[in-house]
Amino acid sequence: MDNLVLIGMPSSGKSTAGVLLAKKIGYGFLDADLIIQGETGARLFEIIEREGPEGFLAIEERVNAGLMAQRCVIATGGSVCYSDRAMRHLKELGKVVYLEISEEEVARRIPDFVRRGVVMRGTVRTLGELYRERVPLYERYADITVPCDGRSIDETVNAIAAAAGFSI
Repeated sequence: MDNLVLIGMPSSGKSTAGVLLAKKIGYGFLDADLIIQGETGARLFEIIEREGPEGFLAIEERVNAGLMAQRCVIATGGSVCYSDRAMRHLKELGKVVYLEISEEEVARRIPDFVRRGVVMRGTVRTLGELYRERVPLYERYADITVPCDGRSIDETVNAIAAAAGFSI
């Protein structure tokens, strides 16, 4: 399959850059978080409050492991990296692109993690702990890594397209 799958920390630009990238390269666009919200009829933070972190992760795994797409940019939720099953499926669908941003940039972009719907598992309570837990997982699954700190959304889109081999 010839999809591009975007992974990374919350606020790394997966959804925003993803839709612009899809337009630029002539692909469709899927946002896994929006699919989850549509299926459950609730916002992400409401699902996490209602189902707990593990319940949310089970829903996220089911949705991502069941995605079917062709010639699409797929924006995943930041916690999809916890599911080996979902990530193996996404890698079968196309190239996995890790949108890499620093911990400091995540903190600047997201002042309220709870309202944003960010899953904190187990004993993880701080952004630093979350960052240190997730980054090695993103790095493990990535086919391509695109540094995004200090880049505008247009620069990020162009960097993803170039790294994935699209001439723009």
